[in-house]
Amino acid sequence: MMENPLVWGWVLIALGLVLMVSEFFIPTGGALGLTAIVATIAGVVVLWVGAGRTWGLTGTLSVLVMGPAALAYGLRVWPHTPLGRRIIGTPSEEDRARAAKTEAEAAAAARSMIGREGVALTELRPVGTVEIEGRRYDAISEAFILPAGARVRVTGQDVAQIKVRRVDAGGGA
Repeated sequence: MMENPLVWGWVLIALGLVLMVSEFFIPTGGALGLTAIVATIAGVVVLWVGAGRTWGLTGTLSVLVMGPAALAYGLRVWPHTPLGRRIIGTPSEEDRARAAKTEAEAAAAARSMIGREGVALTELRPVGTVEIEGRRYDAISEAFILPAGARVRVTGQDVAQIKVRRVDAGGGA
């Protein structure tokens, strides 16, 4: 049975497709992909030469249809494999949990800034720099242009900036 070029041709084509899909899961630096291409071409040649023009054309058309389909399948599944996640850089569950915890801590620290007072280091037009408890922060003035040296109070927080309002000489906002 294995002496039949028809069987050998289809076995080589199937092997090529399996190796092509395997290339997405096993990091070989392209060796499996190159072997897949060689096996597939060898299978098509065996069909053309050994099995005749009809089988050769059938094998060629099958490769032209199944090859891109296998490639599309591999590209769709690959990002969800451990190797794909590692290469693409998709964070693990532990990394996501750690990042969420860090983000929550940063948000809590930013909320704790509300009500604190400091000094405008630069003129806020409406964005500038303020100093609160010895640390510098990017800030945005809520209502007016504030001169450098003005006393300010934190009234809110955005993603990367705190919102400030001028503190009157009498102590109110």
